[in-house]
Amino acid sequence: MEPIDKKAAIAAYKEQKTLAGIGTVRCTATGQVWLVDSRNVDSFENRIRFELRSGGHRDRTLQTAWAAHGEAAFAFEILERLPEDTSPLLLRGELKARLEAWRARLA
Repeated sequence: MEPIDKKAAIAAYKEQKTLAGIGTVRCTATGQVWLVDSRNVDSFENRIRFELRSGGHRDRTLQTAWAAHGEAAFAFEILERLPEDTSPLLLRGELKARLEAWRARLA
């Protein structure tokens, strides 16, 4: 890459918007579903896969299922993206409210 291309790529990366939202991790072997709220819903799958592969995911039931059934038994899905204009001050509360709404819907 030429230096000018690197600078343009870095600038484009810094300007890209991240969307918060709700996603699921589903174990196809057992049918278990875990709901996840994320400040960057487009990358939640990569983050969770990394945590599970390294054995450090904070949800022990998910980590145990991963160890028992393997990576191939898991599917990831984005359920909802919050609007771009969601205030950063309200983001945490909005994610929590949407997560609870999805829990009620999927129960």
